[in-house]
Amino acid sequence: MDPSSSPSATSTAEPVTLTVSAAADLNYVFPEIGKLWEQETGHRVTFNLGSTGQLAQQIERGAPVDLFAAANKKFVEDLDKKGLIHSDTKELYGVGRLTLWQREEGTHEIKDIKDLMKPDIKRVAIANPDHAPYGVAARQALQSAGIWDAIQPKLIIGENIKQTQQYAQTGNVDVAIAALSISVEKPGKWVLVPEKLHKPLEQMLAVPKSAPHPEEAKQFAAFINGEKGRPLMRKYGFVLPGEEPVS
Repeated sequence: MDPSSSPSATSTAEPVTLTVSAAADLNYVFPEIGKLWEQETGHRVTFNLGSTGQLAQQIERGAPVDLFAAANKKFVEDLDKKGLIHSDTKELYGVGRLTLWQREEGTHEIKDIKDLMKPDIKRVAIANPDHAPYGVAARQALQSAGIWDAIQPKLIIGENIKQTQQYAQTGNVDVAIAALSISVEKPGKWVLVPEKLHKPLEQMLAVPKSAPHPEEAKQFAAFINGEKGRPLMRKYGFVLPGEEPVS
């Protein structure tokens, strides 16, 4: 991607509406970035937020997606191997973190992932590890802690990381293994899951070959990773490319 790409370069072009398929952990930060980009360029952006694996399947079926922002780079790399994205647009935009999240009125004392085994914690939500990267990371963390098998009776599976947290918000579960990027936005109590317990959630974006507006998509991608987007990504708890994580 040409780092000199500037959103202002589109100011004399006809306004377009980008379709951005983005992982559910971007539910709060991407709309904020999109609003700034719209103000600066006059273009519009709509977001299709969901499980990375399901979004990747839509792109495989030819969905007219301008930009794909995955919660795990593997999904972008797999699409690249299938010849479905512009290889030169692949770019990391952040590393996600897991949290143990309960609503504000939650009474469970949780300091460590092994605390999920306490008898008073009856139900624990995780995203579906079959297609949601945060679900895969949650399973890895539970396995690393040695409690994956024992905790099976307590597990409630969400379609994506946002739904997983909603289960805890509504009181349907006691605790959710959630994303830091949505934990910081909602009132609640949470602790970080040590990153050493799971593989890094390296998040990558790319422009699919099915994109109706590939040039504008490249410009929006540069905006996300640029001086306007990076501070917002940092605000929502992402570790940015070239930066070190905070434990």
